[in-house]
Amino acid sequence: MTTPTVLVTGATGNTGRRVVSRLVALGHTVTAASRRAAAQDGARAVRFDWHDTATHGDALRDADRAYLVPPVGDPDPAAVILPFLERARAAGVRRVVLLSSSAIPEGGPGVGRVHSELAGMFERWAVLRPSWFMQNFTDQHLHADSIRSHGTILTATGDGRVAFVDADDIAAVAVHALTDETLPADDLVITGPEALSYDDVAAVMTKVMGKDVSHRPLTYDQMRDHLAAAGIPEQFAAMLAAMDRAIADGAEDRVTDTVERATGRPPRGFHAYVQSVMG
Repeated sequence: MTTPTVLVTGATGNTGRRVVSRLVALGHTVTAASRRAAAQDGARAVRFDWHDTATHGDALRDADRAYLVPPVGDPDPAAVILPFLERARAAGVRRVVLLSSSAIPEGGPGVGRVHSELAGMFERWAVLRPSWFMQNFTDQHLHADSIRSHGTILTATGDGRVAFVDADDIAAVAVHALTDETLPADDLVITGPEALSYDDVAAVMTKVMGKDVSHRPLTYDQMRDHLAAAGIPEQFAAMLAAMDRAIADGAEDRVTDTVERATGRPPRGFHAYVQSVMG
């Protein structure tokens, strides 16, 4: 039997590059699609831009299944993803795994509209709805930049808690969703093992880094303006600030067993993650 080709968009991103490496290690044929067409060991690298349909055909060549990372910062990702999905189905793609967010329900704003359409387009599909990434505090992100430069984390989350999740665990669930032949269609909310406030996060960062890190609470308006000043488009900045406000109201205070059900092992905790990266 021929090994199916898996298309991975956003292949140089937080989850995409991890999904590519895991699939290659398992012996799958992988097309790694990104705007830079960056080479990755064992995968075919192609240039891909959601907003440039001329790049879509080569990305879909021989693809049987696809991992889709929506365009970052796009206030209406459905406008480009849904036409692509029609083309993908016509090209022979039979299974789709879509990266969304725990903050966006089926039929909700942005990628939530894509979520609501998948069941009518593909027999096998999954939507990954991870909580906020642990990598936000250590990699390329406003939180990480603020920690490095000022020793502060700025949010409008108040005392709200989030079960932060490691991108490695998200990628492990994604690979399971792409390759498990018994997988039913599913909506997978992915979290870490414990819900933490941003004050808790600051305390862990302080302990591991040996440098004072504090959480500075902002209002919704202050957070929106802070994000916009950092170069985030106004509409997207407002959406992100609203997500912080939802966290303050308890929207993300939950823990799921998705990682353990999919992989057979528990997700990595925040302290262990920070220790491995910065300890």
